Amino acid sequence: MSGEQKGILFVSGAYIIWGLLPVYWRQIETVSPYEIIAHRIFWSFIFMVLYILFTGRWQYLKTNLTFIFSDRKKALSLVAASIIISINWLTYILAVNQGHILEAGLGYYINPFVSILLAFFILKERFSKGEWLAIFIVSLGVIYMSLGVGHIPWLALTLAVTFGVYGLIKKTINIDATYALAVETAVLAPIALLYILYLNASGVNTLDFGLNRDTMFTMGTGVVTAIPLLLFALGAVKIPLSLTGLLQYIGPTLMLFIGIFLYGESFTATHQIAYGFIWAGLILYTLLRFKASRPRRPKGKVKLTDD
Repeated sequence: MSGEQKGILFVSGAYIIWGLLPVYWRQIETVSPYEIIAHRIFWSFIFMVLYILFTGRWQYLKTNLTFIFSDRKKALSLVAASIIISINWLTYILAVNQGHILEAGLGYYINPFVSILLAFFILKERFSKGEWLAIFIVSLGVIYMSLGVGHIPWLALTLAVTFGVYGLIKKTINIDATYALAVETAVLAPIALLYILYLNASGVNTLDFGLNRDTMFTMGTGVVTAIPLLLFALGAVKIPLSLTGLLQYIGPTLMLFIGIFLYGESFTATHQIAYGFIWAGLILYTLLRFKASRPRRPKGKVKLTDD
């Protein structure tokens, strides 16, 4: 198997897991989302520490930590990234466990366009007229859905914006994704653990921690958080960025199917038209990015023989 084939396999695996996660979160829907997020942070940290120890990467982690904490601005950015990704995780769990899987999927469909806007206004990147047209078409879909359902899809927009801002911060910090999760969860793990202990001590916890099904699923949140991230980190370096961008729609598409066919969420005419705009924008944007990423052939004919 070639390096690119492995890359496709790893990245696709990551997006498939992310797309199937709503099924996992619904297994512990009786547990408070705030309690779930605390456990997710804590057990993700534990898993990443064990992974780094068993793979002999501790020295690399120390190097990354030295790189970050030698710069106050980078250190503050890392703390901000930890908080923002936690908000993203919490919003996602709230959306899934409250029966809004379609809206959660919508958030990850429009996330690339939020990233484009952030890159335009903050990083001063410039885009083609075709890319702006794609953004406009997607915006029409979001506006149409807002008008059709009678409210702004706040869950979707929160997911899109928080993940977009998180990606922007990570770009400025420039830390390997594997170590980033370990460091980000380490920042909040003490707070998460204190919150879990407080809930148990005060008797207001919704999880009966012990040898039971809910506890196993809750502890497993660390694994289902880390595994797809590790797969993505391994695969993304082996394939072109344009292909990574195309594969990212596997996740929200699976979420769409799960919401409709597994949990019976309503996919109304309003949703159909709104998603039509959004998919049209996505297709246009993907085609433009794919075209831009292809190597240009030199103009003129190549001379094959001597005169």
